[in-house]
Amino acid sequence: MKFFVDTADINEIRDLADTGLLDGVTTNPSLIAKSGKPFIPLIEEICAVVEGPVSAEVAATDYETMIKEGRKLAKIAHNVAVKVPLTPAGLKVCKELTDAGTMVNVTLCFSPAQGILAAKAGATFVSPFVGRLDDIGNDGLTLIRDLVTIYENYPHFQTEVLVASVRNPMHIIESAKMGAHVATCPPDVIRSLYKHPLTDKGLAQFVEDWKKTGQSIL
Repeated sequence: MKFFVDTADINEIRDLADTGLLDGVTTNPSLIAKSGKPFIPLIEEICAVVEGPVSAEVAATDYETMIKEGRKLAKIAHNVAVKVPLTPAGLKVCKELTDAGTMVNVTLCFSPAQGILAAKAGATFVSPFVGRLDDIGNDGLTLIRDLVTIYENYPHFQTEVLVASVRNPMHIIESAKMGAHVATCPPDVIRSLYKHPLTDKGLAQFVEDWKKTGQSIL
């Protein structure tokens, strides 16, 4: 499974990129607004830090404006994935940009039917929102299972399932068990994967025992 970080905080992105565990970045208008930075220069900066796909979302909802925005975003860097909504206009833009060789992330997917449409439009990624489905009493992970199963049934579909709206480590683990290709997570959720009380306990014991030897490796 590939890990993308869901943030527009360049400092967080740099820190996680240094671990070598980061495969890409996703942003959205809300995250850009939270950063307080100009959109285009920020995407340029992120693309220079991360080699993998960097999702930059269009702001328009109509086809004519959306395709213009998508083409402009695609010119920022070779690793930009233009992010479009899962609407008729968004899928039309997806098809056109994909045919031109641009990566496209189709976002706001909430049903298997929508996921099929995204794949048929040639999306590089489809972003099903697990946490938001959980919020309204649905099992968001069921959507991940359905999409992975459907895509595996049709080898000509090249779309990757990008698990979004990730709220906790179990969303990542269960999605990985199902075969999802990517998970995009807030920085704190990625860091929470390191944590286990037995790791902390074991390390503390090793440190204490090493001190007793009176030795130094350096």
